[in-house]
Amino acid sequence: MKRYTPMIQQYLKIKAEYEDAFLFFRLGDFYELFFEDAIKASQELEITLTARDGGVDEKIPMCGVPYHSAQGYIETLVNRGYKVAIAEQLDDPKQTKGMVRREVVQLITPGTMMEGKSIRDKVNNYISTITAFPDETFGLAFCDLSTGESKVTLITEGWTDCINELATIQTKEIVLDENFPTEFSKELKERLSVTISYENEINISDNFEAIIAPLSQNKLIQTAARLLNYLYRTQKRSLDHMQPIETYQIRQYMKMDYYSKRNLELTETIRTKGKKGSLLWLLDETKTAMGGRLLKQWIDRPLISQEKIESRLHIVEQLKENFFERQELREKLTKVYDIERLAGKVAFGNVNARDLVNLKTTLYQIPDLMDTLSNIKDEKIQQLAGTLDPCSEIADLIERSIVDHPPISIKEGNMIRDGYHEQLDMYRDASRNGKTWIAELEKAEREKTGIKSLKIGFNRVFGYYIEVTKANLHLLPKDRNYERKQTLTNAERFITPELKEKESMILEAEEKSVDLEYELFLEIRNQVKEFIPRLQTLAKKLSEIDCLQCFAEISENRKYTKPVFNKKGKLTIKEGRHPVVEKVMDVQTYVPNDCIMNKETEILLITGPNMSGKSTFMRQVALTAILAQIGCFVPAEHAELPIFDQIFTRIGAADDLISGQSTFMVEMLEARNAIRGATENSLILFDEIGRGTSTYDGMALAQAMIEYIHDKIGAKTLFSTHYHELTALEKSLKKLKNVHVSAIEKNGQVVFLHKIKEGPTDKSYGIHVAKLADMPAELIQRAETILQKFEKNGQSIKQNADEQQGEKMLEENRPFENEKDNQNEVAQLSFFDDLAMEKNTSKSKKEQKILSELKNINLLEMTPIDAMNALYQLQKKLK
Repeated sequence: MKRYTPMIQQYLKIKAEYEDAFLFFRLGDFYELFFEDAIKASQELEITLTARDGGVDEKIPMCGVPYHSAQGYIETLVNRGYKVAIAEQLDDPKQTKGMVRREVVQLITPGTMMEGKSIRDKVNNYISTITAFPDETFGLAFCDLSTGESKVTLITEGWTDCINELATIQTKEIVLDENFPTEFSKELKERLSVTISYENEINISDNFEAIIAPLSQNKLIQTAARLLNYLYRTQKRSLDHMQPIETYQIRQYMKMDYYSKRNLELTETIRTKGKKGSLLWLLDETKTAMGGRLLKQWIDRPLISQEKIESRLHIVEQLKENFFERQELREKLTKVYDIERLAGKVAFGNVNARDLVNLKTTLYQIPDLMDTLSNIKDEKIQQLAGTLDPCSEIADLIERSIVDHPPISIKEGNMIRDGYHEQLDMYRDASRNGKTWIAELEKAEREKTGIKSLKIGFNRVFGYYIEVTKANLHLLPKDRNYERKQTLTNAERFITPELKEKESMILEAEEKSVDLEYELFLEIRNQVKEFIPRLQTLAKKLSEIDCLQCFAEISENRKYTKPVFNKKGKLTIKEGRHPVVEKVMDVQTYVPNDCIMNKETEILLITGPNMSGKSTFMRQVALTAILAQIGCFVPAEHAELPIFDQIFTRIGAADDLISGQSTFMVEMLEARNAIRGATENSLILFDEIGRGTSTYDGMALAQAMIEYIHDKIGAKTLFSTHYHELTALEKSLKKLKNVHVSAIEKNGQVVFLHKIKEGPTDKSYGIHVAKLADMPAELIQRAETILQKFEKNGQSIKQNADEQQGEKMLEENRPFENEKDNQNEVAQLSFFDDLAMEKNTSKSKKEQKILSELKNINLLEMTPIDAMNALYQLQKKLK
């Protein structure tokens, strides 16, 4: 350190406290970075790497960015997961002898970004903390610093629930203590790709008493305190906009794990990870940023309280029926600014005059919103209108003090209205009158000298001056006191005693005016700051109104119906549709389907061709339940539903490369989550379980899962499969029912009808789907040949099995049910076993030939008479 210059020593001392961050070190009009920071930042930001003398033999790597444009560079680094420490100059270099004091005034991290292009209006920017307790419970707290919203919960059911919650809120940064289990922190980095930070302090500061006041449990207090201490330490400023922290329990809402939310594409699609094509994309008719963020929260956490659900549905119904009032609401809401985030900017001290004008515009909409809601003759809606607070004091203050179109900067003046402050008016009058005097002086000097091109100008270096071209210098009167100020190529600039006197008065008035405007603005901001709690309460109400009008708008435009609920385990969906698929495709061509389930039918075993719509049907049932439980109408002619406590899905196939898990392993993990966690009030969607392994293993696992769910859990289950042999389970499982998605084959082409019908399907049409994918014709022909051989052997085996076992070919003793009554005897699945194959070879060649002929007959291309004749000839041959 002794070898470096004092400035570099100062840099290194500050950098030692922020080793995990880029240090933006203010030097004049630039932020400079040195050493490894400079090398890495030059690569990340694609800026020039230079070097400077630091007092040692070798030059020090250095790069820098201009102060006025640093925000974009900072945002780029933070978006890539880095932290940026901002070290500002605390002294005025012009008035300081020796080294200028510098300190870090803020640490900007992915979870503490307050503004910028990466902070999307309708998306929360969460930072979280997890505390691991010795009893294997976890405290989880998270907040959005830009809005002041914060929540905390205690997770008692294991680490997996922590991962699910963090994935749900899509946290950007997680704060841990240094003793947090290494295996858990490693999983957080790998699975969630988040920035990890550390904070050990859990003592409660006086600054946080109001925030943690709702908490009584020590574990929750410790968890919240860790997060608040981290925020206070890194932001180094007021957190007055932080709202009292809310407690919640995971079981207060419909529970869906990360896989289920991904498979159902609630807020983003599986393929693109984007919003378009998701349920959120379909529903988002909100008019405010606050409403958009709340809508996402509602989708992530559907209600399980029937009273709360029906309260939302009631308001949606009233708004749906009152079209004109709803349109007025939507029009007024378009003028509502994001006052949640504005409150944060006020507290942080980075609000400007334009923000306050936007706040005023918002508050002016509130009385009209109240009147519009009051015009709807419904008690609950009128109560909702009565909860809106116009905050008229703030609106009046801003109207009196801030001009309608202020500049962005708050340090350049021209933002305070005339008449707001007497001293400011005096400065302005002096400045304006002085400029009028100068204009009159210019006119008088032209008349006296006869120089029409004479002008009085101003610049920051020389102040006011009289400019005369060199061609007219001889016209200047000898008796006038013109003092030469500056010589130009074609002109001379002069000053007079009168002009110098006025210059002093004007510049002093302008300078004092700008300084006074800044002071007045800070006073106004502090007055607004006192209203932050009221503004935040208003923001919550406006967000709720926005979401509910959004549901009403969607429900009317897309012809959704109000769902009803029952406690009898009855699920009846008439003419149900998949909401997103229906929007993407032409409504006229969408094929709706019914889904009927009750205590007697708890499992639907769905068969049908590939691409026929099995997965779409399953998803639409789940999405209908989710829509109903967030308080929205549903895409169906009629819907009566139970309230589901959980939804589990196993749909689609994808390797989890990050954790090194194969498709089949992912499938088994998702299935395990359902089987372990589901209750009789849950909904399970299993799509082609077992396809990731061999046929024997796959069918065995599929059947075992169906039986376990049937006998042990009793959850409503939609189970699709290509194992047609499983359809025989309908005979042994009394609560299972076969349904299929129908298709017809015509002229060698398959036509998908997308209609759910009772009973099992008889064919998978896999090769026809390959044709649709435009596989080579030679490949298709070979596949058909191989398929004929397989079907020939399979048919003979089935006949042999039927001779041996009759209609009970697939029935097995179910050990789960046997634990109840011990009455059934053990059997096993037998589809292609060696015994059956051996017996099949004893069949006569004649019978095989006749069966082959029967199999190759295309009944759809025959008339009824021809079909009867063909059948008669085959029967005659057998006899």
